[in-house]
Amino acid sequence: MRTSTSPTVAVGAAAVLGTGATALLDLGLLAPAALAIGVALAFAAVVLLSAPTTADAGSRIHRALVTPIALVLSVVLGLLAAAVLDWWLIEPVAYALGALIGSAGAFLVYRRLPTQLALAFAAVAVAGVLALSVTAVVLWVSGTDPFRAFGRMIEFGTRPDNLVRIVNAATTFYLSAVAVAIGFKMKLFNIGVDGQYRLAALLAAAVGGAWVLPPVIHQIVIVLVAVAVGGFWAGIAGYLKVTRGVSEVISTIMLNSIATGITAYLLNTDRLAVEISTNNIGTTPIAESGWVPGIPAGFMGADREIYGLVVLAVAVGVGYWLMLNRTRFGFDLRATGQSPTAARASGVNVKRMVLLSMVISGMIAGLVGIPQLLGQSHYYALDFPVGLGFTGIAIALLGRNHPVGVAFAALFWAFLDQASQILDIDGIPKEIAVVTQATIVLTVVVVYEVVHRWGLRYQQQQVGKDLGRVEVASS
Repeated sequence: MRTSTSPTVAVGAAAVLGTGATALLDLGLLAPAALAIGVALAFAAVVLLSAPTTADAGSRIHRALVTPIALVLSVVLGLLAAAVLDWWLIEPVAYALGALIGSAGAFLVYRRLPTQLALAFAAVAVAGVLALSVTAVVLWVSGTDPFRAFGRMIEFGTRPDNLVRIVNAATTFYLSAVAVAIGFKMKLFNIGVDGQYRLAALLAAAVGGAWVLPPVIHQIVIVLVAVAVGGFWAGIAGYLKVTRGVSEVISTIMLNSIATGITAYLLNTDRLAVEISTNNIGTTPIAESGWVPGIPAGFMGADREIYGLVVLAVAVGVGYWLMLNRTRFGFDLRATGQSPTAARASGVNVKRMVLLSMVISGMIAGLVGIPQLLGQSHYYALDFPVGLGFTGIAIALLGRNHPVGVAFAALFWAFLDQASQILDIDGIPKEIAVVTQATIVLTVVVVYEVVHRWGLRYQQQQVGKDLGRVEVASS
């Protein structure tokens, strides 16, 4: 392995080169192009001045795959940072800072990106290209220029107000996907998130509208009710599985139907509902003390507000990662999902893990409707968003159950939903976005599995070669 300079020197050299090159190139090129070239030069400096620190850094696949993927990730990181900073700062400063972030990120990504994670990124990239290609073919066959359609979607979807809508939608998508992902980690298919969040939102809205409590306490009570209802409803499926062996797929599907019936029964003017408008009924509106203020988005030129509970989604994502990777419960959960027999042999109570996993999944599912409830509608009505649970399944698959992957998948899904609205105006079927969503989920699952198996086979070959060398040396 090559001898590397000190990390401080490498990072400093990359940052100075990337930022300086971007500032100079910005005088004659478009800012994104200048940043991309600047970060690429910084990445080249990182490759020359440092060496990867992962265990498989010397392997052929690492050299062939990790380096180009790390370069792409560094450039994308710089572009994203610049795009966000451009909302507050003038363009030259924003892109110079974006280049600084991308150049520093190049050092970390190049040194610490493992082969397996690089393979995952490659799989997602290949799947994205395939999905867009299929969508382009469908558009072309239907007589529509694919480049025009994609261009209109990007232009419309990146308008400030639409970006706010995308972030708000992605917040609820993310919570739904994390709820599903927790079940997936245990090889449990919690298909009942849809019923869990709708029932939780209804009862939380009813409790929140029934009393006026001091601020903070009011919001906490509403959230706790939603969490308790969601956890209880999912816990029924978990209990049936561990005590009667009932498949969670069957039980959660049936519980979805039961939740729909209970919701329809309770959402009646003779029970929990009041008349909201001529054609709409809902729970008693929550007093202002129970609202969660939005985050003003004027800095990006938007008139709308970002849900204040986007912070809740971030906290759930961080908690999910910490639980999986930094706790004994998370280790037991992953071990049980990989092999219940082996987990049982090591002393893990598998039935308890199944029940707790379903309950925790339901508790997160109970939060799905809360950002909308406390940030915008302030009551549960007939027009409350439905189907978010099934969307969460697709997003969890797309994000490979990883908290960061799921976040990007949720934003991408929300972008397609919002950006496709312009297609109707242009006479293009907006259902083309559904084609893209379905295709990319299918291709991600298939391509990731192919790449994953190929990576495992390569690792086995490397282990075999290493063992052969050891035997030869010992003889």
